[in-house]
Amino acid sequence: TTENQRGVARMRRSEAQELERLAGMCAYERPFWDAGRLVAGVDEAGRGPLAGPCVAAAVIMPPDCLIPGVDDSKKLTEKKREELYGKIVKTALSYAVCIVDSRLIDEINILNAAKRAFASALGQLSVRPDYVFCDRIGGIDVPYPYEELVDGDAKVYSIAAASIIAKVTRDRLMKSYECVYPGYGFAQHKGYATRAHAECIRAYGPCAIHRRTFLTK
Repeated sequence: TTENQRGVARMRRSEAQELERLAGMCAYERPFWDAGRLVAGVDEAGRGPLAGPCVAAAVIMPPDCLIPGVDDSKKLTEKKREELYGKIVKTALSYAVCIVDSRLIDEINILNAAKRAFASALGQLSVRPDYVFCDRIGGIDVPYPYEELVDGDAKVYSIAAASIIAKVTRDRLMKSYECVYPGYGFAQHKGYATRAHAECIRAYGPCAIHRRTFLTK
């Protein structure tokens, strides 16, 4: 029918637009891929919360095997992130995660903890990248040439994939903490400074995964 034909045409236009968007996100990787070189993307989740770990992920995606929907994790719904997480880990040539707990964050501060997590995630990759793109962090100690980009998770395909792995991993951890520390609502706010979270801290005091240095600010 005509309506079905229109629906198919709309779907094809949408698919073409998504492929065009993904191609734009691969502009940074493209020169390396064309030269037969591997690129890793690195990003983190959890620098801002009052509780829980900071999680960094590093990922090497195969050239020209683009997954529709991959984008900055902050732009995606939780359901979409979970769906893409499964596809990314199955498709990736290699991926690794580093989890830095609240105690180390308090000890060395969140920026240094995030830098350490970036470097550790890269160091755990089973495949050595030729080049690394990461979200802006202010310098990391790694044996690879790398480039930092402001809002890199919205600009670079590999960083966007890493941001999804990091975010999903951290969210799953925070949901598990709901069982260990009931009453704080970690499954809902994931440790961020919501009004409900602040009220729980006032009512029960901080628990073992709260960042003491954050609570004194």
